[in-house]
Amino acid sequence: MKQENAIDFVVTEFDSGKRIDKYISESKIVSEMNIPTSRSYVQKLIKNGDVRINDKTVKNSYVVCEGDQVTVVIPDAIIPDILPVDIPLDIVYEDDDVIVINKEKGRVVHPAPGHYNDTIVNALMYHCKDNLSGINGVQRPGIVHRIDMNTTGLIVACKNDNAHQFIAEQLKAHSITRKYEAIVYNHFSDEAGTIDAPLGRSKNDRKKMCIRPDGKPAVTHYKVLANLKNNFAHIECKLETGRTHQIRVHMASIKHPLLGDSIYGPATCPYNTNGQTLHAGTLGFIHPTTKEYMEFKSELPDYFKKILNNLSPQ
Repeated sequence: MKQENAIDFVVTEFDSGKRIDKYISESKIVSEMNIPTSRSYVQKLIKNGDVRINDKTVKNSYVVCEGDQVTVVIPDAIIPDILPVDIPLDIVYEDDDVIVINKEKGRVVHPAPGHYNDTIVNALMYHCKDNLSGINGVQRPGIVHRIDMNTTGLIVACKNDNAHQFIAEQLKAHSITRKYEAIVYNHFSDEAGTIDAPLGRSKNDRKKMCIRPDGKPAVTHYKVLANLKNNFAHIECKLETGRTHQIRVHMASIKHPLLGDSIYGPATCPYNTNGQTLHAGTLGFIHPTTKEYMEFKSELPDYFKKILNNLSPQ
């Protein structure tokens, strides 16, 4: 009998002859379910009897054949309670509908494995009490959009569902102003450009994003602010869309990876950046109640300014 959290599929001729653990970890069907696809995780599922071939449990060494009926049962995740935590917030603006925050480096926006009590969400729950939108569920109250852990700068959270829906519609329509500053490798010969390349999860590493034809549309407009010493450049990026790791992947794709980004750029960094040198410096949107356009700016963090000073042409 099929369970609600089970995935059923049939082995094709192309995949015949693969070990079952390799076959499942590489399966597009499984990866699209947004569940872990590491081989070690799949092997644990097989060992626990959560993988069945033709309704029988198998070992990791089982070799699949064309026509095999595969069932993968995904255990329910155990998610800890998300609680308010007294974490200081750098609040740029706040009213009864929205709260604009200047996020520091190293802070995760919403709870995820390894970060359940040290996120912006925990801080918002403490600061706003029960006044947060619930559209994104108990793990992401108030959160309409996010920036990466090691990206600094502005994000907006919503205090009620009406505000959340109004801001979300602007995000969907690409009408929110989002400008970032970054330091990237290699000088530019042009002054500006646009990268229009769809993004999706990497098939080889589910933690990474990549350009792929079947990905979601992604557009980044960039402007060169200055070519710097040591073959670096200071740029501004304006997002038309807001995909995961969008600026990082797009800039790396044109041979300008971000300084400090060891995932999409060089593994070692000549400066102490603690991750990519990327700052969400400008955020603008139409207010959900007043219907007036509001725009906020955030100064570059000290570490960013220090590197810029060091690299600025004399």
